[in-house]
Amino acid sequence: MATEKLTKETYYESIIKQGYSRRDFMKFATYIAAYMGLETSMIGQVAKSLENTFRIPVIWEHYQECTCCSESFIRSDHPIVSDIILDKISLDYTLTLMAASGHQAEAAKHATMEKYKGEYILCVEGSVPLGDDGNYCCIAGRSAKDLLIEAAEGAKAIIAWGSCASNGCVQAAYPNPTEATPIHKIIKNKPIIRVPGCPPIGEVMAGIIVHLITFGRLPELDGLGRPKAFYSKRVHDSCYRRPYYDAGLFAETFDDQNAKEGYCLYKVGCRGPMTYNSCGTIKWNNGVSFPIQSGHGCIGCSEEDFWDNGPFYERLTGLAGFGIESSADTIGKVAAGVVAGGLAVHAVAANISKRKELRSRTSRGKQNEKKIDS
Repeated sequence: MATEKLTKETYYESIIKQGYSRRDFMKFATYIAAYMGLETSMIGQVAKSLENTFRIPVIWEHYQECTCCSESFIRSDHPIVSDIILDKISLDYTLTLMAASGHQAEAAKHATMEKYKGEYILCVEGSVPLGDDGNYCCIAGRSAKDLLIEAAEGAKAIIAWGSCASNGCVQAAYPNPTEATPIHKIIKNKPIIRVPGCPPIGEVMAGIIVHLITFGRLPELDGLGRPKAFYSKRVHDSCYRRPYYDAGLFAETFDDQNAKEGYCLYKVGCRGPMTYNSCGTIKWNNGVSFPIQSGHGCIGCSEEDFWDNGPFYERLTGLAGFGIESSADTIGKVAAGVVAGGLAVHAVAANISKRKELRSRTSRGKQNEKKIDS
């Protein structure tokens, strides 16, 4: 009789089987550890976990969405993410990527739910419509709500991929005709990781899966259920245009000279000051760029109700979380005043320090003269 070892592969065994080298594997472990914000001393633990951990069964459901989360994931910077991790996930169940379809696909899903009850991870892409008894989104004659509740029952944890599953996204925009609802408002008895973004960054998605593999538990979450490793800072805080903001230098239109000079895009609608995400540090398309670097302001796609927070190309003021950003017209003057004041204080302090040094040298010189004379 085949043992579990013979019938199941660890992540490392899968990686090697696909033709990657040990060096590739260690690069991947280092890469993911860095994105998760772990110290270099933790790389060994990540590698060891991938070597010894059998593949975690994953069921990946799709409801009201555009599949951009899956598209983002398979375009992650490191090939092992899409070629190995996602390949193994697709062996269980994901509507858009698995080879099976119809009754075969559903049979594969239910087999996983029964065999690995309490062990599998449920990934959900898309919001769930509750209007008209759930008839706005049906799969094989069943509503998304029914399918979600069934799949969540035996799940160890749930990952809500993207803004659709995390906060409703465009489907939930006013007046929300389908009553699109995020996952955490329907499932109350399971741990849920919310990974907002339209879509979220592929490396962020990979990092969360590897964290679950490595530590066997959810990553540290903020008050909104988002992983702190990726959502603890505003896009504004890591934006390379931030110095222009601090200096009061803004593009007034997308085609003016200030925009061509790369000045801050806050006045043309950028929501970086109110958006928590890793876009400015991890970036997109193999780390090439992110929207602000490409000349377009952040639209705040990882924040709740971003579709209803006003026009994307009009400057936003007075919103919670903005603080000093609401006074962008005067911040340049304030910054200049602070700099001037700082220079004055520094000059005074430096002058006092020099005088003390001169007095000290004079005193030492006099003492040396007395020793010579004696």
